[in-house]
Amino acid sequence: MQRVALIDYGSGNLRSAEKALVRAADGKADIVVTNDPARVADADRVVLPGVGAFAACMTALSEREGVIEAMNVAVIERGVPFLGICVGMQLMASRGLEFGETRGLGWIDGDVRKIEPADPHLKVPHMGWNNLTQVTDQPVLAGLKSGAPVYFTHSFAMFPEDDADVAAWVDHGGRFPAAVARGNLAGVQFHPEKSQSAGLKLLADFLEWRP
Repeated sequence: MQRVALIDYGSGNLRSAEKALVRAADGKADIVVTNDPARVADADRVVLPGVGAFAACMTALSEREGVIEAMNVAVIERGVPFLGICVGMQLMASRGLEFGETRGLGWIDGDVRKIEPADPHLKVPHMGWNNLTQVTDQPVLAGLKSGAPVYFTHSFAMFPEDDADVAAWVDHGGRFPAAVARGNLAGVQFHPEKSQSAGLKLLADFLEWRP
């Protein structure tokens, strides 16, 4: 049975992400909540959740000794499938610009910056259901077509330098990436664990993904 390392670094959505992954796996994968570098390095898949500020999450992840190095072994060197959720997706970027500048994992070139809707009546944080647009044929998003409603709660978004790394967009007074993908890397700004059937389908597709 494949082992999925769900990274535990104190993120607030860890348990809800775990429950959703267990449900999506339907007994076909072992979901392991861990910050043990050995388990992470040997995992068959890696999931990084996240809520809160980029700098605080990157600091918390860095303070788990050996975990980032183990993630690099699994995801970059071995090429196992990776999924980042919300801030977990943002941490894939080169840097975050929330409360100053903070270096990210650097897996996808780009910045994480505050969303600024053109319509002053649209609030930030961007919270609630919104429809995806321009969804690509990336396999993890195979069950989500353009127009699919998913659940967001965030004030910052990841903007890759290359639009080819964007797998789906969303509009909230201006468009920004809702999902990114490159090779064995995938990330979603929305919360699959709060997106009901669409979110469970995405997680199930991630668990079957063979990049």
